[in-house]
Amino acid sequence: MASIDGIQSRRYAMKKTTSNSPAETRALAVEIARTLKAGSVIALHGQLGAGKTCFVQGLAEAFDCYNVTSPTYTLVNEYRGTMPIFHIDLYRIGSAQEALGFGLDEYLHGEGITVIEWAERASELLPDTTLHIHIDPGKDENERFISVADKQ
Repeated sequence: MASIDGIQSRRYAMKKTTSNSPAETRALAVEIARTLKAGSVIALHGQLGAGKTCFVQGLAEAFDCYNVTSPTYTLVNEYRGTMPIFHIDLYRIGSAQEALGFGLDEYLHGEGITVIEWAERASELLPDTTLHIHIDPGKDENERFISVADKQ
């Protein structure tokens, strides 16, 4: 099972792991969720189909939020559970200015956990405390290389 050893604090430096299934990716997200608090921001990086939404599903399940789908066309999905999850997808955004236009800055300082797919499109707006997670496909269909870092 995918696991990042030593996750005990909000600061990670750089940790890497391999996931061999969507279930392992979701389980890793649950493990990371245990270290988060209200106001946390996660930037997800990875190509289309890398598993970013799968990761968010695991994270949301840790806070009793279900039915997570990609917000590519709606930009933001809000999930209510034991902790609100704000799932943002900036794929269709052309600039940080556009992101400000729909209120990204309000989510970055909200009462829940903000998870942003394609976060690099508004990187200059992200707080210094943002946790960056990179998901890259491996050779096998379900293999993913996942890196967790304090900095992009």
